[in-house]
Amino acid sequence: QAISVYRDMSDNDPLVSAILYSIDMLVRQVEWHVEQGDGTEQDVEFLTSCMEDMSHSWADLISEVMSMLRFGFSFHEIVYKRRSGPQPEGSKIPSSRFKDNKIGWRKIPMRAQETLDRWKFEEDGAVSEFVQKAPPLYKEVPIPIMKGLLFRTTAYKGNPEGRSLLRGAYRPWFYKKRIEEIEGVGIERDLAGFPVFDLPSDYLSASASEDEKAVVAAFKEIGKNLRRDKQEYLLMPTAYDENNNKIMDFRLMSSSGARSFDTTAIIGRYDQRIAMTVLADFILLGHEKVGSFALSDNKTDLFAIALGTILDVVEDVFNRFAVPRLWALNGFNMEKMPKIVHGDIEDPDIEALGTYLQALASLGMTLFPDQDLEKYLREAANLPAVSEETLKEREKTATESNDAKAAPDANGAPADPTQGGANGANADNPPDQPVPNGQ
Repeated sequence: QAISVYRDMSDNDPLVSAILYSIDMLVRQVEWHVEQGDGTEQDVEFLTSCMEDMSHSWADLISEVMSMLRFGFSFHEIVYKRRSGPQPEGSKIPSSRFKDNKIGWRKIPMRAQETLDRWKFEEDGAVSEFVQKAPPLYKEVPIPIMKGLLFRTTAYKGNPEGRSLLRGAYRPWFYKKRIEEIEGVGIERDLAGFPVFDLPSDYLSASASEDEKAVVAAFKEIGKNLRRDKQEYLLMPTAYDENNNKIMDFRLMSSSGARSFDTTAIIGRYDQRIAMTVLADFILLGHEKVGSFALSDNKTDLFAIALGTILDVVEDVFNRFAVPRLWALNGFNMEKMPKIVHGDIEDPDIEALGTYLQALASLGMTLFPDQDLEKYLREAANLPAVSEETLKEREKTATESNDAKAAPDANGAPADPTQGGANGANADNPPDQPVPNGQ
């Protein structure tokens, strides 16, 4: 029931759908890479190749993992393959871009939350199996936890299903949905009128015949389906009693259209509460012609921090379970493994970063040359990376400059006065003091 409600909330509510869409788009643009950690450069290259050699992209995998925000958890089965190189179409052997015969990831597909039948637990309370009943066969398929990855928003009480981010928004969503339905019905009734049928009392009595009851049921159905559109019509039987009065009649009663409540304000209040539960109320800024840029900036920062923390959880699951199992299957050194790491949700503020660097430089800190720092600054500003040719030219120039400083002049003194010499500075004679005669 919970999964059905969460699907209804995310598929049919515009605000919830917009929040989940914004999360998906933000997460998709996050860069993932492998850090060396305790491993070697070869380990980094192998793990990176495994991430890039699956039948689906890494971005698609992370997008499916983030369905845990919607349902509270996301379970993925790890499917391995032997990397035997490219294979022809129709081959039962999985294709790979690499031919080193190592074990890699073929895919890490999600096992849909709505296919979950039950969990199996060990005696100590640990999860042992994800038991699935999936269409079209709906057969019971147990998936061992050692062959899968369980992502969840919270581990409270060891619950494998976590807690959906939409759980706190259920109550305002429930009332908002009902008010919108009542509002729609009210508008239609105001425009179409309230249908009233006049039927003989015999038709409505408990002793009415089956034919009379069928007539009453037919008129009830007509009343429920009455609409004001291009094809509207109503066929009424013409029947009169002995006094020449109609036995059956139909009329539309109009309403004044006045309302005691402002449904727009009420629905807006519930929208705000829904957005607040996931720290995404910045989405509503501007819709009510209020809110400043500074307020929006603060709220989006908080939202980005929350998303970054969720990605930390995802990263931890990969590094604690997926990578060690892959290393064990290949017989690698389990004490030396690289790590899968995610990048930042948002780009840094270039203006603030520039001010910070300027302040450091004014305090005398030497920032350049520093290739790592320059690389980071270029990436932060979305500038092109320095080419290998430029780096080699810089190294060559720096080497020539150092050699020129160390070379002696015609009198045998170093070209750089800081290296000492007849007229240069030394430990006993700083450069701002004259050298005494005879020394």
